[in-house]
Amino acid sequence: MQFISPLSLFDGESSFLLEKRIALLKAINEVGSLSKAASLVPLSYKGAWDMIDNMNNLCPTPVVEKETGGIGGGGTKLTSYGENLVRTYEVIQKEHQKFLETISHITDFDSGNLKLFRRFNMQISARNQLVGIVELIEQGKINASIYIKLKSGYTMVSVITNGAVENLNLQVGDEVVTIFKSSAVLLTTDTSLNISARNKLTGVIETIHFGEVNSEVVVNIGGDLIASVITKNATGNLDIKIGDSVTAVIKSSDVMIGK
Repeated sequence: MQFISPLSLFDGESSFLLEKRIALLKAINEVGSLSKAASLVPLSYKGAWDMIDNMNNLCPTPVVEKETGGIGGGGTKLTSYGENLVRTYEVIQKEHQKFLETISHITDFDSGNLKLFRRFNMQISARNQLVGIVELIEQGKINASIYIKLKSGYTMVSVITNGAVENLNLQVGDEVVTIFKSSAVLLTTDTSLNISARNKLTGVIETIHFGEVNSEVVVNIGGDLIASVITKNATGNLDIKIGDSVTAVIKSSDVMIGK
């Protein structure tokens, strides 16, 4: 068994976007005619226009406009706002479906209980959580190397088990979150340093917070911020300050992936 639920958006108490309305907009975009689009949904011609009028009234700009002239005497088309509305709904619908699949997976239908629901809704303490897109998956006999393009332009490598790849259903093009502890981030001012760690990300120190024993150094690598916790002595030995260029070094085995 599985959870199935239609996706509806409301503006106050008024229904705004329903699956049938989106289906009508997509049909209009495909055939360029309200009457033809209405028959595809299916809806009456008046019912279709009532839907359009309702959406146009609720939106800041019209979602559909009439075209005049031409061999066929004109037609109906989506405005740029309407096209963007359909694309946005499809993105939300995709995430909604992923949510339903997840709770279907963690529900014990025999007892009616949600299994591990607290895990599904949990927060994690890892300081570094960077969003990226999977650009390559290299699988070996036991482990897989996952290459993730960050918004900063850097590619981060994570080594996880093949079982984890399967459980996450990882695919090239997926948006994921790379997760690693601040204590797993080493810092160096030697950009030519040869080291076996796969991830070497150069950036500029944005902030330094000094504690009694440790220091937290936040490095901006070009839009992504990486926090590193090192000892106060190490901070002094590196002789670093805000604005200095440093390289953050993270072992690929220390990088977890969330999806």
